Amino acid sequence: MRWCPSSVLHLLRCVRSRSCTRRGKSRLPPWIRETWAYILLLVQSLCFNSLTDSDVVFDSVFEPVFWTVDYVTRWFGTVFVCLVVILTSSILAIVYIILLPLVLNTYSPPWIAWHICYGHWNLVMIVFHYYKSARTSPGYPPTVKNDSPFVAVCKKCIMPKPARTHHCGICNRCILKMDHHCPWLNNCVGHFNHRYFFSFCLSMTLGCVYCSISGRNLFLEAYNAIEHFKHLDMDKPGVPVTGMGPLIGLLPPGQTNYQTPAPHYTFKEKMINKSIIYMWVLTSTVGVALGALTFWHAVLISRGETSIEKHINSKETKRLANRGRVYKNPFNYGRLNNWKVFLGVEKRSHWLTRVILPSGHPPLCDGLTWDILPFKKDLMPV
Repeated sequence: MRWCPSSVLHLLRCVRSRSCTRRGKSRLPPWIRETWAYILLLVQSLCFNSLTDSDVVFDSVFEPVFWTVDYVTRWFGTVFVCLVVILTSSILAIVYIILLPLVLNTYSPPWIAWHICYGHWNLVMIVFHYYKSARTSPGYPPTVKNDSPFVAVCKKCIMPKPARTHHCGICNRCILKMDHHCPWLNNCVGHFNHRYFFSFCLSMTLGCVYCSISGRNLFLEAYNAIEHFKHLDMDKPGVPVTGMGPLIGLLPPGQTNYQTPAPHYTFKEKMINKSIIYMWVLTSTVGVALGALTFWHAVLISRGETSIEKHINSKETKRLANRGRVYKNPFNYGRLNNWKVFLGVEKRSHWLTRVILPSGHPPLCDGLTWDILPFKKDLMPV
């Protein structure tokens, strides 16, 4: 084998240029070199293969923003849970201390029985479902080798993902039938606690609407009373008397101010009226906001979708529509059957024991495998 002089010179030039480059890099601080290398890796990842699209570019560019949001949400989760407990407890204190004695003294016995029975049923439903939704695990795919079918591999967990499973950046793991991460629960809403979450939202909405409607007249009376108190506070306790007043004996000798009478209300009355206004404003606001969220989730449940699957199915519908085809959700069994599967209703008595009353029964399936349109008629004769 002969060595060509030109090839040898070229090899020496390459070695020399590489050594110069390494010497130049070594002069830079390590953190600058690491940052530059990371930026180059991000740029190269955008052109990694032919599957790169606008979604990949968007995720890469906004990755620091997503990381910051996930970190803040994870840290504030406990704060949000404490806020829910504090606000709910404040409403309960107002109801038991102020409103309940008023109901017992003014309402007829049938109305008293209605308010006590419905109010305490609603309270039990709220407390039970909030605790279960916050403390129940949403469900995770197995981390050991098994025979369960999967549809993809998570690019973050590097683990097989069953159908309807998605990765949660806040929990930093995959969730079975993930709907979303709820900061008010400090927990993910997934396969095993989705029913608890929806039941809590529905119960809380009903409770807020109940307090808002039944306390409307009290709110108007309290608001008018507070406005009246403001006008009374505008009267000063002492009005100076000048001119001929002291000479004609308007005031006793030595007194220069006319003392106005004390206000016709007490501090307790003022605080009671402010508490009623606070309760009505809070319950009305939460009732409207949470009612809209509950309605949206009811629509998704009727379609056999989660919040994440709603976006995925919309994209698939548009993509197949451009090809002249129709997309059909494989997990949609029909409105009534979707509700039966979601609520775990298997017979008629379950509408009472599992829906109207608190129940800790598990879902009908394990969240790893799903039947794909197996039923032409009703799922269950209920």
